[in-house]
Amino acid sequence: MSDLHDADRLTRDLDWNLLRSFVVMAEARSITDAARRLRLTQPSVSTALKKLEIRIGKQLIDRAPGRYELTPAGALLYREAVEIHGVVHRLPTLMRDMTDEVTGHVRIAVASHVVCPLFDQVLAEFHARHPRATLSISVLGSSAALASVTARTASFAICLVHRRDPKIEYLRLYREFFGLFCGPPHPLYGRKELQQSDLAGHSAVSFETDRLHDALWSVTLLRAQSGLNEAIIGTSSHLEEVRRMMIAGLGIGPLPLHVVARDVADGLLWRLPPYTNPPAIDVHLAWNPKAMLNRAETALLEAMKDAIRSVPMRARTYGFGAEGDFGANDLP
Repeated sequence: MSDLHDADRLTRDLDWNLLRSFVVMAEARSITDAARRLRLTQPSVSTALKKLEIRIGKQLIDRAPGRYELTPAGALLYREAVEIHGVVHRLPTLMRDMTDEVTGHVRIAVASHVVCPLFDQVLAEFHARHPRATLSISVLGSSAALASVTARTASFAICLVHRRDPKIEYLRLYREFFGLFCGPPHPLYGRKELQQSDLAGHSAVSFETDRLHDALWSVTLLRAQSGLNEAIIGTSSHLEEVRRMMIAGLGIGPLPLHVVARDVADGLLWRLPPYTNPPAIDVHLAWNPKAMLNRAETALLEAMKDAIRSVPMRARTYGFGAEGDFGANDLP
C-alpha cells in the first residue's frame, strides 16, 4: 500500500519539465554543458537536478571532479523519460490530425546510403493516395536513426541494424552489396587485372560504422583481408561525404555497388578487387510498436510493411546477384 501511495504522490508532485531537463542532462557531458544546451545558468540546472533526485529518492548522476555519469537509477529514469518526452512531443500532432481525410506529418529517419526503388514506389503511391499528408526525411547515422525511433521523434527508420532493441520491431527492406573503390587521383585508378594483394598498404576512407563491433563489420573484414592501412584517413556517416573523399583521392573505400554504378560508368570511381563474393549488407525498416502514430504515419508504415511482405527478397536485392553480377571495370 505504501508503494501505491508513493506512486500517487510522485505522479501528483512531479514537475514534467524536470524530466525534460533531465533528458538533456543525461545526454550532456557536464552540468555546464547541460546548462548551455538548456540555455540556463549552471546553478539553475544543479538545483533542478537536486530537486528531481529528492522527488525520485535516488541519486541520478554521479558528479565528482573528472566524473559525470548516470547512476543505475539515472540510466533507468533516462530510458523512461525519453519515451515520456516522445509521447508528449507528439500530442499536438495527434490532436491536429483528427479529421476525416488522412492528413498529418510523417517523420522518416534514413541512413545516407538508402537507395531503394521499392521505398520510392511506396512513397509515390502514398502521396497519390493521401496528397494532404506531409513528409520530412532526415539523413542520420543508423544508430541515431534507431535512437529517434526509440524516442518516438521519428515515425520509422530505414537503416542498418547491428544489435536489436527488443522495444523496436524490424523488417528487412532490402539487401545491398559493397565493393571497394578509388577515385581518379589514386595510383590504382584505371589499372586492370589488379589483385586483392595490390591494395595492401594503401590508405582507406570509410563509414563511421565500419568497425568489427558495428553494422558494417563485414566491410571491416573486407578491408582487413585486402591489407589496407588500418588507420582510416577519413570517415563520415554520410555516403556522399565518403564518396567525396574517394573521388578526391584520399583513399580506397567501400560503397554499395548499385548506388555507385553510374559513378563507375562516368569515370568518377574505379572498382577494385575483390570482384567476387562482395559483403552483403541488410537494410531494415524499424518502428516503435508503442508509439502513438497519426493516421498518415500509420498509413505509410503499413504500406511499407505490405510492400516488403508482398515483394520477393530477390526483387529487393540490389547490385550483385540481382541486376547482374558486378565484375571488373572492363566487363559490361
